[in-house]
Amino acid sequence: MSIGNTLLGLLEAGPKHGYDLKQLYDKQFRQDRPLHYGQVYSTLNRLLKNGLVEENGVEAGGGPDRKRYAITDAGVTNVEEWLKSPESPSVYLQNTLYTKVVLALLSGRGAQELLDTQRGSHLRAMRELTARKTDGDLADQLICDHALFHLEADLRWLELTAARLDELARQLTH
Repeated sequence: MSIGNTLLGLLEAGPKHGYDLKQLYDKQFRQDRPLHYGQVYSTLNRLLKNGLVEENGVEAGGGPDRKRYAITDAGVTNVEEWLKSPESPSVYLQNTLYTKVVLALLSGRGAQELLDTQRGSHLRAMRELTARKTDGDLADQLICDHALFHLEADLRWLELTAARLDELARQLTH
């Protein structure tokens, strides 16, 4: 996810302090990865340097002055373009799990055991996501569905690979 574009999108509703942006981000997109304050402020500085946000007032407080940021016209245009552009599909032509299967077969270790262990790990993750989805709000349900669909695809790959292990082992040794 583009943190910069996300912060710009949140600023479209009106000027905000970095602290407020972090709180709003975590409320809307909290899914297992809260945003760090340092990342908020470094991103805001980059957006400011690039002319996508501007300072919109400073308030004195008990600590450092609190700057309020507002999105510029260039920032709005940037968000519009980002929202219209499709995300690149994730194509996993080379991944760690495939590499482990090949190395297990090349070294004479049990690739089936590796696949079984991985299947168990995927099933545990799916049970956790399903429980979270059951107890969650619509945002949790949608993000959990996304993750569950990816895990289901991985499980299909694990089953297919397990069915083809002997053939793969023959091809690797010739």
